[in-house]
Amino acid sequence: MKNYKDSDYALNKFSAGIVYRFADAVMEVSLADFLAENPGKTPADFEALKKFSDNDYLDQARAENAQTNKNISFDKLEKILLCRASSPEEVIIDAPEKAERHRKRLTLVKHALDKLTEVQKRRYLLYVINGLTMREIGEQDGVSHQSVDESLMAAEKKIKNVLANA
Repeated sequence: MKNYKDSDYALNKFSAGIVYRFADAVMEVSLADFLAENPGKTPADFEALKKFSDNDYLDQARAENAQTNKNISFDKLEKILLCRASSPEEVIIDAPEKAERHRKRLTLVKHALDKLTEVQKRRYLLYVINGLTMREIGEQDGVSHQSVDESLMAAEKKIKNVLANA
């Protein structure tokens, strides 16, 4: 919302008269102006109109605040767009590129796994794909979990080396 002191509500609320804001000017109707224009009215009528005016401006200010709270910043909009689903057209157009990227990734993974010893490959796949712990792999192989840890660290080092040189 704009500065509270600049709002129509504040302007009207803290003025002695009733304030009207137009596109090019602000006009205030005082008690004297009101009584001169309306000979049959009383100061009580003016106060009732002033109170109505204050409430009307307050309702407008609340509505503006409610709308402002619903507005989405560009940052939030960008995040929403990143999460959106692809259209059928995008899927069809992007499918060959995605398939090629997938094929290249699989080739790179296969190449990296080929650099491992058979023991490292088996332990690495049991750990990463099957989700076994180092202790469980050690029990299967009849070795300590430290031995499995060393094997996995060596495998990861080789894989990182292959990926870095790709």
